[in-house]
Amino acid sequence: MIGAVPRLALAADESTAEKPDFTLRIGTGLVELSPDHIVSTTLYNGQFPGPLLRFTEGQRVVVDIHNDTDTPELVHWHGQMIPSDVDGASEEGSPFVPAHGMRRISFLPKPSGFRFYHTHVVAGGDLNRGTYTGQAGPVYIEPKDNPGAYDREIFLVMKEFAPAFSRGGDMAIDVLAGAPIEALRQIGRAADEEAQEKTKGFEVGYELFGINGRMLGHGEPVRVEAGEHVLLHVLNASATEIRSLALPGHLFRIFALDGNPVPTHVDVPVLWLGSAERVSALVEMKHPGVWVMGDLADDDRRHGMGIVVEYAAEKGKPQWIKPKPFRWDYTRFGQANGAPASPDETIEMTIVKHNGALNGFNQWTLNREAFSMETVKPMYPVHEGRRYRLKFRNASDDIHPLHLHRHSFELTRIAGKPTAGVIKDVVMLGGFQEVEFDFVADNPGLTLFHCHQQLHMDFGFMALFNYV
Repeated sequence: MIGAVPRLALAADESTAEKPDFTLRIGTGLVELSPDHIVSTTLYNGQFPGPLLRFTEGQRVVVDIHNDTDTPELVHWHGQMIPSDVDGASEEGSPFVPAHGMRRISFLPKPSGFRFYHTHVVAGGDLNRGTYTGQAGPVYIEPKDNPGAYDREIFLVMKEFAPAFSRGGDMAIDVLAGAPIEALRQIGRAADEEAQEKTKGFEVGYELFGINGRMLGHGEPVRVEAGEHVLLHVLNASATEIRSLALPGHLFRIFALDGNPVPTHVDVPVLWLGSAERVSALVEMKHPGVWVMGDLADDDRRHGMGIVVEYAAEKGKPQWIKPKPFRWDYTRFGQANGAPASPDETIEMTIVKHNGALNGFNQWTLNREAFSMETVKPMYPVHEGRRYRLKFRNASDDIHPLHLHRHSFELTRIAGKPTAGVIKDVVMLGGFQEVEFDFVADNPGLTLFHCHQQLHMDFGFMALFNYV
């Protein structure tokens, strides 16, 4: 092996003779959330968020990924329809970026719109791994159609820091439209009664919060002029949390969800985003002042989850006014009276939580089966060109941000309400509710599906689709 080292080094030099379009370095660094709150975590290029990468749809890009840490890493290109070997998920067969090594990848970026990149390693009980770290950065693939007239665009990445385990309680389930289904409550109660461990499993809480790596009141404000139209691209880069965002006296006109244009542009007072969801919204600046744009959760906002919006010539202490309660309803953005195409096949999955079943962590099952890398199950066969409807029944009180790799999907039913035309790659499934969406099997290769809540995916909430 010692004798082979020079040959391996030479091969690496030869393979990297072409200059990359982008370079990412994974390494430990510091995030100065405020002068009094500086955290050490794993970052891309020594910064949080990672650098904004702008691609052109269909134009090949070459990316060199250097891993300066002591453990293998993965970079997942979230929301893009690219081959399995570069998607960045080991379950699909993507190679790791070795510790203190480098991997070069290339792909054709698509579809256009707001995407992002992040680590995709299993964290388990290690809060210094996975999406608990600062490994997240925005991607914008230049669209063919302009989303509307705007004066400028701003990218906002919401993220928590300083995670710690706690014994969790119930998650608030009144964020989303729709009502819980009693039959699903009963399945959840039966699982609790059958569980050997009666205490709820570990959850993750956070001490510090920020937007673009700065706590509220620190860093530069968003400076605007009265009458401007500002296009906001908002990403929830949380490992576990659902986030909200409001700007007092202003409305968000939704143009795209997860980077995909919506059929109906709707003004909303509050944005709600599950982990890994993105919203692109136009805000007309017509309420001068100095405002706090922040999360509705008072405690999280006071610990940093917000950013100041300052009109020109306006001074004073930033003001916060909590909006009236508002439930997020994906169907509002769909086609009026639209109906999706009929599926070729429907696959149903029932989600059940088993309290504290894995050394104090909750175990998650799909149709009574937790994902295993040893058995590579559950796995569902799909045929290229067919349209599949996935129906999920949530027998837990948690909201699950469901994510399908390497494909986009069309929402077809939300909490019993039919819809069409809304294309996404993550959708929130409410507690004790149902959701349905369709995808066309048009990107051959192993395809991962999972809950984007890191604790859930690490402890069973995953499945694979295999083209046959």
